Amino acid sequence: MISNFRKDVEAFFSKQEKQISLFNAVEKMINSIGPVTMEVKKSVISIGTNIKFAWVWMPQPWSSERPEDCLVLTFGVGRYIENDKIVEAKEPYPGRWIHHVIIQVKDDLTDDVYQWLREAYTFSQNRTENHHSAQDAEARET
Repeated sequence: MISNFRKDVEAFFSKQEKQISLFNAVEKMINSIGPVTMEVKKSVISIGTNIKFAWVWMPQPWSSERPEDCLVLTFGVGRYIENDKIVEAKEPYPGRWIHHVIIQVKDDLTDDVYQWLREAYTFSQNRTENHHSAQDAEARET
């Protein structure tokens, strides 16, 4: 029996096998860090503890800024991270940095990405639920 979450993931990716496979790899990496909640929404899959700390989404088809067959992994931490894998970083409010990483192949899920997700996980555990809805909006803004 397939869970509702898994059905929602399959619907989210609309039979795009490559993106489903990439998401499964992201999910496995995040689940290895600790317990999380995941929620499939219209344009994003959000991942959190006390608050959301990571989001997975597909670039819009009309956007030439992102490869067509990729996923964007967005995560939030308390500092700016400079690295070639990070394609964009913004500070939506003081002490909160949102970073975007392009995932085209499973090998893009490097040790650096794992460490950033661990940091984002810990950062989310130290925050309160008040920021929850603002974070979902932040993740999709860019």
